Amino acid sequence: MTIAPETHVLLIRLAGPLQSWGVSSRFAHRDTHARPTKSGVIGLCAAALGLDREQPLGELATVLFGVRADRPGTPLRDYHTVGGGTYPLRPRDLVTDHRRAAALETETDGVTRTGTPAGPAAPEPSPFGRHALEAWYGAPKKIAADPVSGALVSGEVRRHAMITERWYLADAAFLVGLQHPDRALLERVAHALEYPKRLLWLGRKSCPPSGELALGIEPGTLTEAFERTALLPADGIEPASARDNRLWAWIESPHPLPGVGPVHDQPVRFDANGPVHSLRWETRHRVTIAPHAREWDIIR
Repeated sequence: MTIAPETHVLLIRLAGPLQSWGVSSRFAHRDTHARPTKSGVIGLCAAALGLDREQPLGELATVLFGVRADRPGTPLRDYHTVGGGTYPLRPRDLVTDHRRAAALETETDGVTRTGTPAGPAAPEPSPFGRHALEAWYGAPKKIAADPVSGALVSGEVRRHAMITERWYLADAAFLVGLQHPDRALLERVAHALEYPKRLLWLGRKSCPPSGELALGIEPGTLTEAFERTALLPADGIEPASARDNRLWAWIESPHPLPGVGPVHDQPVRFDANGPVHSLRWETRHRVTIAPHAREWDIIR
């Protein structure tokens, strides 16, 4: 008879004003999953450990992932515009693209270099750095060699405002569990989350976490740890689920079993050109918190 190795669960608190766990986000439309994704949480832990994008995830990718929705939060849509407005010129902009210099000369033709008005109605010259070219890009786009001079210039100089739609979860709080037989691995991750080597965020850079993240290591499985752990505290917020003490949880399965669904969310690597994922298996069920579950005394 084979005895299964003892397992441990690192509990992680993910809470903040905003969270956003994209699944199929593109530039113009950036969605959010209804809960943290394994890819997002493993990326958070990798950043805390100081791993580079090119480094293999190693044992970090082998943990079993679970998430309990203590406060699912409220979906929030952000009406966002990018790429509009004017751009103040800098000296290097004139050096790197002669077309900007030509456009600036055209706009400032009414003022001499000495500042003497060319006519009675001409404005006073403004200091360099306050000139702006309407609808011109500030950052180079589509760099290519100029056919006349051979210099590298921007192939797209006009600025076109773009409307984007970005979704967030507001005032959400999730209890995440990472299950693994190697307690030392979980201890390293827990320490890194409290003393991270890189900046951490809840899915997107505009969503920093609040309060403590690592809440300790529990023996047993994800389901057992979730059942023994009280609802995360909230300032003045009592979710409906707190009344019946039953919460939804999503638990990863190491194997495809009946009633377990596939999720394309297993992180393989986080390349700069785009992350790579594979399939994992997950099931959803209700977790009933034990009557004498451990209460929290944490920084919120």
